[in-house]
Amino acid sequence: QVQLVESGGGLVQAGGSLRLSCAASGRISSINAMGWYRQAPGKQRELVASISSGGNINYADSVKGRFTISRDKNKNTAYLQMNSLKPEDTAVYYCNGDITTWSRRHDYWGQGTQVTVSS
Repeated sequence: QVQLVESGGGLVQAGGSLRLSCAASGRISSINAMGWYRQAPGKQRELVASISSGGNINYADSVKGRFTISRDKNKNTAYLQMNSLKPEDTAVYYCNGDITTWSRRHDYWGQGTQVTVSS
């Protein structure tokens, strides 16, 4: 069993910054990739950013140049640095991990953390 716990969400003004953290714990053998998704009310969950074990990174066009994803492999933790935040960034942000345990490879999700950007 693997658990992903997000932290760092909150309320900020437009133009401000937040840093989200996602810590994975459990019987982890390896992490193939981690990513951040978000879901706003009435909208479909969308990929914000992802990073593979080999360092391949993808960003949504809407956040490119403003957000930065990174990983600390020793801590099994992913980060999302969010700068120049806009009201349209308001959403619940979910951490995702493509993780292999002692038994199998599986896709895991965190419970989400609320990010609210005021105008």
